[in-house]
Amino acid sequence: MHAPHKRTARRNTRSARIAVIAVGLTLTAIPVTAYAGAPTHPAVHQQTAIAQQTAAATGLDDPAKKEIAMQLVSSAENSTLDWKAQYKYIEDIDDGRGYTAGIIGFCSGTGDMLDLVELYTQRKPGNVLAKYLPALREVDGTDSHDGLDPNFTRDWATAASDSVFKQAQNDERDRVYFNPAVSRGKADGIGTLGQFAYYDAIVMHGGGDDSTSFGAIRERALATARTPAQGGDEVTYLNAFLDARVWAMRQEEAHSDTSRVDTAQRVFLQNRNLNLDPPLDWKVYGDSFHIG
Repeated sequence: MHAPHKRTARRNTRSARIAVIAVGLTLTAIPVTAYAGAPTHPAVHQQTAIAQQTAAATGLDDPAKKEIAMQLVSSAENSTLDWKAQYKYIEDIDDGRGYTAGIIGFCSGTGDMLDLVELYTQRKPGNVLAKYLPALREVDGTDSHDGLDPNFTRDWATAASDSVFKQAQNDERDRVYFNPAVSRGKADGIGTLGQFAYYDAIVMHGGGDDSTSFGAIRERALATARTPAQGGDEVTYLNAFLDARVWAMRQEEAHSDTSRVDTAQRVFLQNRNLNLDPPLDWKVYGDSFHIG
């Protein structure tokens, strides 16, 4: 978030936040094969249960993969892999969305910052940011600082040292961006890389109803390719999705540099690394990154 072109471009507001529907998934257990008449040993039941639990988290929601996802987004948004250092980040980068802050770029002008501070206040009434709730409601949908200056940025940094506030940031990131992306990706039959492509798109474009929102990007991809859940080829579909994503980015001058797709996600796809397995090497805005 050191330069305007490196931060989110969410257009969603509080009234139209995420149009992505978190699709519930039904996991079908694969029965253990046994010869006729053979009793099922309790240990087999236990092993099957463990396998089913593991299957439920095979994708971007696997803890190790989720950490990679956070680092990949931070490389583009913050020019660093240290995403946990961003809880205290806050700045107005003159993009028309007011203050941008925290680990995912919560914005005072798009409503997600308001939701975050409301959640924090529910969990810890009287916190240092609670007094700004009326102002955050007033400036929602604008780039105004009315009622926030001069001490909001200082108080945000103070709140960022509070574990309750950090957890609130994590939870709102997951509720609004991460979980919908993973759920939609699994429903479409795409793996870890594809789920990350969805997540990164929602982070930047949001889930509103305009022509460059995540939903519109996905629809553009579906016009030329089928998802694996529809019987399509995963690589073909993901290429179509990334093509649509690049188109959407180029509709806004601030995102005309599409390297977070071209020299990152597209590289992983070309290498057929659909599971986002390390080592990973990529570039964003000319900066090189590595996860071993």
